Amino acid sequence: MRQGEKFLSGGSEAKLFLIGQNRRGNWVAKDQRGLRGGLFVSRAAAFKFALFENGNQPQLVVAMPGNLELDLSANAFPAPEAQVEAQALQLAA
Repeated sequence: MRQGEKFLSGGSEAKLFLIGQNRRGNWVAKDQRGLRGGLFVSRAAAFKFALFENGNQPQLVVAMPGNLELDLSANAFPAPEAQVEAQALQLAA
């Protein structure tokens, strides 16, 4: 990590992170909900990211066997307007 670099959570929230390799052999680290994560060149880099993001709690980092994919499609991150509309529809039902 570069000096002054910050991730989305700022390392303050303890969350379960999964690490593993994708089909192409890249290392993936992502939180259980798939909201934060990244692709890394080494297991050590993926583990370091996961520790930083979860508040340095190694017991909350799980190595996954098999393929672990990082979903970067548009469907994985709906626009904020779509989230608001979905919540409004749920409340109206």
